[in-house]
Amino acid sequence: MLEIFDVSYTLLSEKKSEELFTLRKETFKDRLNWAVKCINGMEFDQYDDDNATYLFGIEDDQVICSSRLIETKYPNMITGTFFPYFEKIDIPEGKYIESSRFFVDKARSKTILGNSYPVSTIFFLATVNYSRSKGYDGVYTIVSHPMLTILKRSGWKISIVEQGMSEKQERVYLLFLPVDNESQDVLVRRINHNQEFVESKLREWPLSFEPMTEPV
Repeated sequence: MLEIFDVSYTLLSEKKSEELFTLRKETFKDRLNWAVKCINGMEFDQYDDDNATYLFGIEDDQVICSSRLIETKYPNMITGTFFPYFEKIDIPEGKYIESSRFFVDKARSKTILGNSYPVSTIFFLATVNYSRSKGYDGVYTIVSHPMLTILKRSGWKISIVEQGMSEKQERVYLLFLPVDNESQDVLVRRINHNQEFVESKLREWPLSFEPMTEPV
């Protein structure tokens, strides 16, 4: 059973933090070759602090997917690290969060979950449900073009706020991710199109995913 829940930085155990930061290094440094700093085989930065909350997707006590969330009133990657990539960035005041360091460990996902779970779309729904449960009005994030494509395929009605250029001279996008009823409905329908899950459970936080019946 895939479970997705939130853990604040202050409550993150040493074991889980090491696993998370190691997987981030494998994703963002080894696979994507981003300009990130790594120490002792782990990737972490100045935004991994008391203002951060992490969403974890866990199966068999192993991290399958994760992201970092920070309220936009605090220092974050949009107004810090990524700011020079854009001609302008104007995040409105309000109850918004910034999402960064999203990843799915594809090898673990395939080995542990097989191909039965649309993990990325499930995680997008988790982001919506978490945001709604905490009273946030939406999510801002910066993504690459491949990630933009994945988000669009999910059906989530995202909007492009600004376009910029990364240090690798690749197009990047500042997005607004709505967390309204329509967004939740779209993602629930996409995940549950085969009626494998109890729909009411898909609207809860934390989230647990287990098919009602085994696939034939």
